[in-house]
Amino acid sequence: MTSKSESAPGRVAYINARLLDPASDLDATGDVLTEGEAIADLGPGLFADGVPEGTEIVDCGGHCLCPGLVDIRVQLREPGEEHKGTLASAGRAAVAGGITSMVCLPNTLPVIDDMSAVEFVARRARLLGLTKVYAYGAITKGLEGKELAEMGMLTESGAVAFTDGVTALADAQVMRQALNYARTFDLLIIQHPEEPSLARGGDMNAGEMATRMGLVGIPREAEVIMVERDLRLAELTGGRLHFAHLSTGIAIDAVRQAKARGINVTCDTAPPYFALNETAVGDYRTFAKLSPPLRHEEDRLAVIQGLLDGTIDAIASDHAPEDEDAKRLPFAQAAFGGIGLETLLSVSLELYHNGYLPLLQVLGLLTCNPSDLLGLSAGRLKRGAPADLTLFDPDRAWRVREQDLLSKSKNTPFDYRPLQGRVLMSVVDGRRVFSRDS
Repeated sequence: MTSKSESAPGRVAYINARLLDPASDLDATGDVLTEGEAIADLGPGLFADGVPEGTEIVDCGGHCLCPGLVDIRVQLREPGEEHKGTLASAGRAAVAGGITSMVCLPNTLPVIDDMSAVEFVARRARLLGLTKVYAYGAITKGLEGKELAEMGMLTESGAVAFTDGVTALADAQVMRQALNYARTFDLLIIQHPEEPSLARGGDMNAGEMATRMGLVGIPREAEVIMVERDLRLAELTGGRLHFAHLSTGIAIDAVRQAKARGINVTCDTAPPYFALNETAVGDYRTFAKLSPPLRHEEDRLAVIQGLLDGTIDAIASDHAPEDEDAKRLPFAQAAFGGIGLETLLSVSLELYHNGYLPLLQVLGLLTCNPSDLLGLSAGRLKRGAPADLTLFDPDRAWRVREQDLLSKSKNTPFDYRPLQGRVLMSVVDGRRVFSRDS
């Protein structure tokens, strides 16, 4: 396989493809013509009179061609923790997973709470020429939850939304100030919904299994209490609020009711929360130690229902690389987090293969929906749009193996899981940045 950037082509014809564009409900056999960095034309019968002379031809072999995936929750670890992951390693993993745009959390060292940090991420991503990388700005300086960061200046530098990353903004007054500011300037505030004092010292989901294993439980109420508090603050201020990686049925139901009341709220989840439950922890398996923790089976099914009825707006990888020293520890001492870039599409396709969601709806949760949440120019197959494309075989079977992953850290909760659906090619701005040889 290859995963390096190639020079930008002039004109490329992608023929014999199943075109899938959730934004326009397109599902048809057809072709795409790209010219430079943009999509020049597309549709069934595009090349009925032949491919124009001098055009490179890529035969898609009847496989699915969709907009490049947009991943809105990624921890890069660069700068500051390059032993866990880098922009380069994340970029290689992302394009191997069909992700052509991703947004990184601000919990780097130093924190992305000033203009230079935002600009560093953008500059490094351009130099690497793999996936496009956008940055969140911190809500509070140093992610300390006390004083608002300069959100206006961060926006001018390219920050697409604001979050304190994996730390909940616990102070209600500071959150109220953030939402008020966000309303004034039409910014989006993203919360990690976990009441800190209830989650403190916890290892896994609270319940019978945690008790049997002798581990400290994190109750489901830690999530819903924070969700319900912030929904009230969003209603009070009129600010735009988004909850990351929802994992419990009670929190999803709270968001469902808030949407019905007209509160300006959105949310996402991650593949572990609809594909796994707390039994994946098994015999103290630290790769399944995630934040939020894997929940009961009834919560897993509630996440699927939330995706089905539109309560949950997007699926993000929640990519959180940790080095071996942080994971090869007793469960209570191991770090939280799992990688997810290379498995994002394949695990999400389980929703389609298991009959829960139509294929276009699954892809919408990975392309146009997350793009629209952040106002990105991505996630669509249309004339003039960036030529960001993902070619995949929805039926190709493979097994996740730690040694085969391109991510620098290998802490996947899906290790050895058989999956159905594989990315064959990724294209960013008309450049083929990844292709799978077999």
